[in-house]
This record gives sequence, C-alpha cells and structure tokens, in this order.
Amino acid sequence: MSDAVALVTVEDIAKTYDFGSSHPLRPERVLITYDHIRDLGLAARASEVSSRSATDEEIAAVHDPEFTGMVKGIDAGSIERRKGLEFGLGTPDNPIFSGMHRASAAVCGASITAAELVASGRFQHAFNPAGGLHHARRREASGFCIYNDPAAAIAKVLELQPEWRVLYLDVDVHHGDGVQWIFYDEPRVLTVSLHQSGRYLYPGTGFEDETGEGAARGTSINVPLLPFTGDSDYLWALERVLREAASAFEPDLILTQLGADTHHGDPLANLGLTLKAYPRMGKIIHSVAHDLCEDRWVATGGGGYQAETVVPKVWTIHFAEMVGEPTAIPAAWLDDVDAATVSRPYRAEVERSVEVVLEACLPRLVALARADA
Repeated sequence: MSDAVALVTVEDIAKTYDFGSSHPLRPERVLITYDHIRDLGLAARASEVSSRSATDEEIAAVHDPEFTGMVKGIDAGSIERRKGLEFGLGTPDNPIFSGMHRASAAVCGASITAAELVASGRFQHAFNPAGGLHHARRREASGFCIYNDPAAAIAKVLELQPEWRVLYLDVDVHHGDGVQWIFYDEPRVLTVSLHQSGRYLYPGTGFEDETGEGAARGTSINVPLLPFTGDSDYLWALERVLREAASAFEPDLILTQLGADTHHGDPLANLGLTLKAYPRMGKIIHSVAHDLCEDRWVATGGGGYQAETVVPKVWTIHFAEMVGEPTAIPAAWLDDVDAATVSRPYRAEVERSVEVVLEACLPRLVALARADA
C-alpha cells in the first residue's frame, strides 16, 4: 500500500476544455470522477493538490513553437482560423473553442504537476484524471488532443531527473501515437501501448514493427488487438508485456494513460473489456510500479466516451488501487455484463503478437540497461 498519493484536480475543467455539447469528449467525466473519489472516502486516503498551468517552456519541450503560437494566435484572434487546419485545428475532431490555449495549458500543467510531485519524492503516486491527451503531435492537434500532457509530464521528469528512465504505459483503446512519436528516438523513455489494432481503428498506427529508432531502437512496444478482445486475453498480454519490459528496461518511474474506452460499451471503439477487468488492470500496474519502478507511479485519464457512467467508475477503480483501497469499490459497479456475451477468445493471436514484439525489443532493452549500468 502506498503511503503518499496525490489527486491533482482541475476544478474548472467543465468550463474550459470543452469542444461543445455535440462533441464526444465530455469534461463532466472528470468532475464525476472527483465526486466518486470523494463520496467513497478515497480522497481521505490521499492529498488533493490543485493544478497549475503549464508554462510556454514546458509546452515547448514537446511541441513546436510554431504550433503553440498558432493555438495562442487563434485564441487571441490574431490568426485566421482557416490557417489552423494545417496544424489540425478547426477539424471535426478538434473544433476551435474559446480559450483553447488556456484550457490545454491547464490540463497539461496538471499532468506536469503530478509528475513533479512524484519525481521530487514528495509523493509515491499522483493521478490527474483530466489528462491523457495522448494523440497530439509536435506540430499538430489530433484526436481530441491539443497539447500532449503525458509527453509534457515525461519531459518534466527527465528535466528534474536527467539520469532516470521512464516507462510510459498506454491502455487506451487507441494507439498512444503522439507520445510514441515524440519520444521515438529517446532511449530514456520506453513506450508500451496495448490498443485495438490500427487496421480497424484510428489512428491507424501502433503495429509490432514500430520499435523506436537510432539509439532508442527497442524502446517502443505495441500490442495491436483484434476487435472484441476480452478480459482474459487482454490482462494476460498486459501482465506479460509490462512485467517483462519493465524488468529489462529498469525504469525509475511509470507513467500511465488510463483510457477507459477499452470497455465493451464504448461508442467509438470495439474492444470487449467488462468492468471486472479494471481492478485487475490496476493491480497489475501497481505491482509493477512497486516491484520494478521504486513504487513511483504517475497516472492520467484518457479516452472514454460513456462520460457519466463507465469512465468515472474506471478511473475511480484505478485511484482506489493507488491508495490501497480496492475493496472500497461497490460490488454493483462490476456487474455490468457477462464477458462471454461481449468478447471473443483470441489468445493464440494475442500470444503471437506479444512474442513478436518482445523478441524484437527485449534484447535491445537489456543491452541499453547494461550500457547504462
């Protein structure tokens, strides 16, 4: 059980990072998560920490200044909105809204705050449910994401602790492409993503042969999954890949993107997890953080489009694991459906994918660890 856990809050999230009532990314899911955590008494086992906005320098650590200047200029009315299209701004996925830079910097700052709390040694674990905007690239907004807060948080860890290694785990149903590409040539960062295969789902990337480049070859691990992959196969792959990769890479901190859109009922994707899978998922992550990452765990939210029901429950389940109170979760939350009715057994296919990616990456991770020893 952890002795020091922080819940980083962005209380005005509903008034800021909002693409509009018709957009699937709803800020209410974050506020309901805060309510669940408090109502179940989990906040009493943690410290609530108010966030701050990311500075221009912190955003520039992972984004091109021309891109961030475009976001700020559109907000200020000094740049025509149509010019933002080349940067992914003003599209149906990323419609422009008032105060876009300010809201995005607030979410980004919350994840940076969480990273600072753990990297400084003040807390063992920290969670920012408002974060997890993992699709944003260096010069482009993408997939509902303007600034890439997980990447900015990783950059802050490496700024504070240059000798550290960071393991980034992405369990969103969509490939964690933005974080992967930003750190694709950085040997201090290992990105691990389990997701519905890009053959069937946005962003169309995240295949086994995407393994990093240059000195960072081997530090990108992807496990693409077939539609309707269910609890048993998913959790087997997560435990196998995460523990073996962490053992080889020897990270100092794990940072997770905890997208809840792997749930079978999510309207934008097609994996087959039930709510019973998430306590086990949290336990696997917590165990690896404790055993192999000096018990340092930074977490963000992510995708998930059942905003008032499933998503806040999933994130509350993860937070309950962080504070060592998994039994605080009401049993009724976990009885959503029989897994056999929403998933298909794909163990042979999952095992093949896992073996391919581990065979490609583990020798390089071991070599990197030895070279750094």
